[in-house]
Amino acid sequence: MTTIPASLRRLVIQRADNRCEYCGISQLGQVATFHIDHIVPVVAAGETVAENLALACVSCSLRKGARQEIEDLETGEVVSIFNPRQQLWKEHFVWKGVEVAGLTPTGRATIQALDLNRPTMLAIRAEEELLGRHPPP
Repeated sequence: MTTIPASLRRLVIQRADNRCEYCGISQLGQVATFHIDHIVPVVAAGETVAENLALACVSCSLRKGARQEIEDLETGEVVSIFNPRQQLWKEHFVWKGVEVAGLTPTGRATIQALDLNRPTMLAIRAEEELLGRHPPP
């Protein structure tokens, strides 16, 4: 397990506005502490530097794992999983109420791979909406 210095951890959390950079859920009100995700995994020579780190909820972090590429089932194209350091969320995804929809092969494939519209996540987003924390700014 890679140790992430406290100052780097704080930077990642602050930069993400305390939200998962994949699904957008706020860490406020969540029981589990969000993970600092290596976008390019350590096993693939990903470095522990700000440009390779993202804040990820436990569900997104575990579902992503060490994957870097995924298949867009609509086109059959193998694409890179969404990279919050190199890509803009709004170019690949759009909110449709509490569901997230993919605008690109990367967006669609990331939604499927991370199961971003599973029933539990939709329920959490509905609660977040009531609390004024969804959709993310």
